[in-house]
Amino acid sequence: MAREPYLKVTWTDEVTGRPGYLVIDRLGRGVSSGGLRMRAGVTLAEVADLALGMSRKEALAYEPGLRYQPLGGAKGGIDCDPLDPGAAGMLRRYISAMKPLLQTYWATGEDLGLRQESIDAACQEAGLRTSIDAVLPLLPDPDAALKGLDEAFSVTVDGIGLGDLAGGCGVAEAALTALDLVIPDRRATAVIQGFGSMGGATARFLARAGVLVVGIADSEGVVANPDGLDVETLLLTRDEHGRIDRSRLRVTDEKLPRDAWLDLECDVLVPAAVSYCIGIDEAPRVTSRLIVEAANCPVTPDAEALLRDFGVIVVPDVVANSATNSWWWWTLFGDIPAEADAAFAKIRSWMRRVVTDILTEATTTGMLPREIAHTLSERILETR
Repeated sequence: MAREPYLKVTWTDEVTGRPGYLVIDRLGRGVSSGGLRMRAGVTLAEVADLALGMSRKEALAYEPGLRYQPLGGAKGGIDCDPLDPGAAGMLRRYISAMKPLLQTYWATGEDLGLRQESIDAACQEAGLRTSIDAVLPLLPDPDAALKGLDEAFSVTVDGIGLGDLAGGCGVAEAALTALDLVIPDRRATAVIQGFGSMGGATARFLARAGVLVVGIADSEGVVANPDGLDVETLLLTRDEHGRIDRSRLRVTDEKLPRDAWLDLECDVLVPAAVSYCIGIDEAPRVTSRLIVEAANCPVTPDAEALLRDFGVIVVPDVVANSATNSWWWWTLFGDIPAEADAAFAKIRSWMRRVVTDILTEATTTGMLPREIAHTLSERILETR
């Protein structure tokens, strides 16, 4: 019998009548951690699935001797299009309603459709100090810890904040590690679906590591070039929703329909936008040898089993996209300083170790990498 989450909350907005949700999958050290997303059509089941995934991400970040030790997993969801003119108001009302839980049990941050600045503003308006108030009692000196985290968020690399880069560094390192194991000794190509903070940073790290990014999908369509896109220029042209300015494309760059990202030839495919975008119908169109999940749950379980029959390896989200979460806590608890080089070094060494262990065991046992990651995380959770 499946274990039930610690807490499920359904909230109805008094202004729009639309729902919002919070699921705390479990507590660790009395607290849970997990982002808040805003998406039209988000469901309680989706949020519960993501909360379970957060418990697993927290567990896989466990390292003996660190000040940061795993928390429980949680997730919030607001049923609203983030481009809706009323989205900001609905976010403020949701945060106000969830204030008692944000004070005690749930530390949150940005996720799909929301930026950290918007969440912070809503939390402060509700009388909260931060979006992670629930974690502060675990710290010996919360003021010093928050100052260090603020300093880390103020760090920029080539104009992009460290908070945005941390997650993409982890996804890129997961992809590079998998490429080294699966397709060594060749210049690899990549296609990325989604060009927001996670997808954009992933594209930058892959391109700088020598991977040709041959396709990028945003909400307007796909831009592609078999000889490689100019990732740095495209990053400068995107708006706050990750949309690329098509007027800045080179004459050799192609503009393709929105769903063409699945058909582009590549070695590694990085879905970095929405959940459940590769199902049974989409799986046969995948041309890559590797899928690295930058989004939460982009590949459905049935599709993953089918992809294995096609020889496609999926590096699961609970590993690949977990660096942002871990970086927050490594920084807050003082395990790494508020510096880009230290953050990237920690993320890369940790990600390379975990991905290598999981893919090696998958090769040995014939199990899916996701199954191995889940088994490992549950084993850690049982002992914490």
